[in-house]
Amino acid sequence: MLEDLFKTSPEKMAGMLEHLRRTADDLGLPFAPRTRTYNSRLAQELGLWAIDKGKGDAFHIAAFKAYFASGLNLAKHPVLVDLARIVGLPVEEAEEILSNRAYAGKVDKDWADSQLRGITAVPTFVMGQHKLVGAQNFESLADLVTLYGAARKTNNLAKPN
Repeated sequence: MLEDLFKTSPEKMAGMLEHLRRTADDLGLPFAPRTRTYNSRLAQELGLWAIDKGKGDAFHIAAFKAYFASGLNLAKHPVLVDLARIVGLPVEEAEEILSNRAYAGKVDKDWADSQLRGITAVPTFVMGQHKLVGAQNFESLADLVTLYGAARKTNNLAKPN
């Protein structure tokens, strides 16, 4: 339960979720109400395999929608295998990757690297000595990259439907 994870009251959790919903809405991202969180470790492992297969972006978008828009449990093999199928990855190979934990070592390395950098949440955007944690609006991201010398441009991206 989210209240247990964040060690907070149901009222404070409702406020946190409302803030996330507003942020997601501002960013044009799906976000459905939820009361639970699920371990995403296996999704991370399958996501690295999807990257190796040239379908990393598609898999990560599908996993994001499954979790945040549909509330699906990304710790369940059938959910992950279905996501692989949806993005055009071979189902039998996905099942084998999950069963054998073929990418567990790579995820362990990513976690160790994150720990060394002080990253404790996703997404985290890092440039030099600066970090932005959590979903960020365009202005915050633009401020970060311009701090490191990027030319400032306006946000010409249309909000997705």
